[in-house]
Amino acid sequence: MALSLFDPTLSQYTSQNRKNHPRESGRASDARQTERNHLYRRSANRRAMLEFGVDEAGKGPVLGSMFAAAVVADPASLPDGVGDSKNIAPDRRAELDERIREVAAAVAVAEITVERIDDEETDMNSLTVAAHAEALDPALASAETSTDELSGYVDAGDTNAVRFERRVEDALAVERALDIRGEHGADETYPIVGAASIVAKVARDAHVEGLADGHGDVGSGYPSDPTTRDFLEAYVEREGELPPCARTSWKTSRDVLAARSQSSLGEFEPDGGRVVADGDPTAETDGGQTEPRPTTLDEF
Repeated sequence: MALSLFDPTLSQYTSQNRKNHPRESGRASDARQTERNHLYRRSANRRAMLEFGVDEAGKGPVLGSMFAAAVVADPASLPDGVGDSKNIAPDRRAELDERIREVAAAVAVAEITVERIDDEETDMNSLTVAAHAEALDPALASAETSTDELSGYVDAGDTNAVRFERRVEDALAVERALDIRGEHGADETYPIVGAASIVAKVARDAHVEGLADGHGDVGSGYPSDPTTRDFLEAYVEREGELPPCARTSWKTSRDVLAARSQSSLGEFEPDGGRVVADGDPTAETDGGQTEPRPTTLDEF
């Protein structure tokens, strides 16, 4: 039985634990995780509380939107098998999504469209923060809880987990006491975040199915998927431009356009129109902006 760390009867312990173990940048230390797991086991017979989890899906694809989901639930009520959605078969994900929605106090999903992703004024780290906040806000607003403070976890989408959690908290519009913890790999550690991961991935899966309804088989949407690349190349060859569902700022998209352009030049130039270049410096690597350098708490 999973029990929330944030049981009010444990508040004194938790407060003292935080004083003795300040937040680290990035993943929690093994010692802190072991201590937390021990606390869960010792408290298994106590009344569980609602907590929230947030995760996103679709950060790296070249096609389609990114989605984030927030789930507010009693972790003890979640179905068995919740965890990182990437390790769960699609049919099983859909089943778990239905069950999660049945038992949760609130579920909300936010979509970050291709247009927002391609906006030159932003980056994927900022958009991931926005996605988490835009999913968590309505979930918190609709969840009925017995306590003023609600606690939970966000799967950190930044090299610095502490910075990520603080940015999400700052982006929230809801006014209530919150204890947000950002951790890398939270979907594998905490069932509540695993539940959010599943809901977000199911939303992303449905989105890709919608793209296929309009364009035919587009694959998974990821650059490494041969079906996705074949779709992009065929569309550009036929239409002379990228499909509306493509992230034009992604390197894969730029490469497909460049290959089409060079192919066209080859029809008129003896050398095939080959140009030696370093590539487009403005194109984002697939999966978003280059990862920022690690930072420390001293830089906040």
